[in-house]
Amino acid sequence: MQLNLFDKPTNELPAGNGKITAEALFEAYFTCRKNKRNTYNALAFELDYEHNLIELLIKINNHEYKPRRSIAFIVDKPVKREIFAADFRDRVVHHLIINKLNPFFEREFIYDNYSCRVGKGTHFGIGRADTFIRKCSENYKSDCYILKLDIQGFFMHINRQILFDRLQQFIRNKYQENDMLLLTELCRIVIFNDPTKNCIIKGRKKDWVGLPDNKSLFHSPASCGLPIGNLTSQIFANFYMNSLDHFVKSKLGIRYYGRYVDDFILVHKDKDYLTSLIPVIAEFLRS
Repeated sequence: MQLNLFDKPTNELPAGNGKITAEALFEAYFTCRKNKRNTYNALAFELDYEHNLIELLIKINNHEYKPRRSIAFIVDKPVKREIFAADFRDRVVHHLIINKLNPFFEREFIYDNYSCRVGKGTHFGIGRADTFIRKCSENYKSDCYILKLDIQGFFMHINRQILFDRLQQFIRNKYQENDMLLLTELCRIVIFNDPTKNCIIKGRKKDWVGLPDNKSLFHSPASCGLPIGNLTSQIFANFYMNSLDHFVKSKLGIRYYGRYVDDFILVHKDKDYLTSLIPVIAEFLRS
């Protein structure tokens, strides 16, 4: 008989089978509301936030937590994108997960991973790219070349099972807190939640006209896709791509490399060498 991750032997509880604490959930709430305090969901939750948080805590610790409906809509700036806005209550859970896992992620991420990290971001990445070019060209005395790549339909093609399997193994190896199993369960619920199944469409269906299929969760392959708009999607995407970062830096030996979500650059003196890496990186990502 195969033992499920959350099965409990009759005589004792498995290690790491502790509860989520009220302190951790309240901390997640206060972090979450900093940027979402003026939304309708946030204001409704805040009217009786202590009661709402305790109710949420009980559901989490009793393994009864289920995400609520998301709101799907289209934004046009800076580019046309499909957004799924989770219920504020679910955003609190997202912050709870990331608050617990981010310190461990940070120890694994390379320096030049710029997305959703304190002290990083697009401006930091631009500055690093400038530094790469200056150093590689020896202060512009010699030629260097830049290979810029991205992954087509990245968020819509993240394989949820691969992500969860790797994340579950990561938690087992790196995270030794008492709530390890419950945290893993929350990750599973968030990752495998399909917001397209029960969402509220904000705006008109024709807003989706012109959005490529590979940029919409409604057209994602089975068991693939994370919603743009969730904190967990952003951080889990970083985790998902971390193996590529280490492959490029360690296996390919590229000194000047940086990534922002699924956009990444490699800077090198040899143009032909950079060109030769395109199929190598593509095959790594496929496998």
